[in-house]
Amino acid sequence: MKLSDVLDELDMSRAAFYRMRARGQSPKCLKLPNGQLRFRRSDFEKWLNDCEESPTC
Repeated sequence: MKLSDVLDELDMSRAAFYRMRARGQSPKCLKLPNGQLRFRRSDFEKWLNDCEESPTC
């Protein structure tokens, strides 16, 4: 998934996502050589499910 896909699903701004990522609270991602981020659907869904149980997400 592209970052834009993740942002759309979370209804979140890019700036808010990067703040969350800086705090270590974002889904696991891959950084491509060109600097873009990609997310595995399975990692994103696991992270989202974990947020239901954890108040820190």
